[in-house]
Amino acid sequence: MQKAKKKIVYWAVILLCTGCELIEYHPYDVRINGERAINPKNIEKIERACENKDTIRFVWMGDSQRWYDETEKFVGHINRRSDIDFVLHGGDIADFGMTKEFEWIRDIMAKLTIPYVALIGNHDIIGNGKEVFKRIFGDENFSFIVARTKFLCLNTNALEYDYSHPTPDFSFIKNENDKDQADFDRTIAVMHVKPFDDQFDNNVADLFHEQLLKFPNLMFCLHAHNHRLEITDVFDDGIIYYGCDCMKNRSYFLFTLTPNGYEYEVVEF
Repeated sequence: MQKAKKKIVYWAVILLCTGCELIEYHPYDVRINGERAINPKNIEKIERACENKDTIRFVWMGDSQRWYDETEKFVGHINRRSDIDFVLHGGDIADFGMTKEFEWIRDIMAKLTIPYVALIGNHDIIGNGKEVFKRIFGDENFSFIVARTKFLCLNTNALEYDYSHPTPDFSFIKNENDKDQADFDRTIAVMHVKPFDDQFDNNVADLFHEQLLKFPNLMFCLHAHNHRLEITDVFDDGIIYYGCDCMKNRSYFLFTLTPNGYEYEVVEF
């Protein structure tokens, strides 16, 4: 009887040691399977692919949370085109900040034949979502330059931090204005939440816009979050904020930057 018990214990230990893949971790665990540091890697690809180009085309989309089938259709649609240089995802990759949600969307977006980068949305911060975003995609604030245009990508989701985290990060914004000045003479500000929306720290909305206006030739701003198409002159000064729809509604903005300005269209898929 004692020998039988020992055998049971022995085989139980063997199963535990060899069957780790069967264990389901907590949904807010930050154990990441698969690709990491996507934004830095894809920024290198974007800058290399757009080098010496004076005209570029990019897609502005966002809010893929829980709309996995629609995001797959979006990827298939983009892959059937040959006239786009890169994709910007405006955030809310996840709905509840769970690790698996990030991994599911990451794996769908990985099927794109062109590079993409993703911003952090307010739903991406829930639970341990910010840490998951950082590991899979990279820093919450980042930038890159193509066609002498700086894409200033910012975390503007102040409410999720209860205003305890510097959001937007004015130190980052100032440093970006001072940096690489010889390499860009136009600017596009990119964010998940625009000023005066619910998640923005509207105590600093005017200051935020003043700081953006210090950048060379602020062409326009991009945001997501509201799950509808929006074209708004938020500060009544001619700087347009373009808000993309969510993936559920199956549309995106397609922007063309030329040496003389830009054009855009709304594309349904």
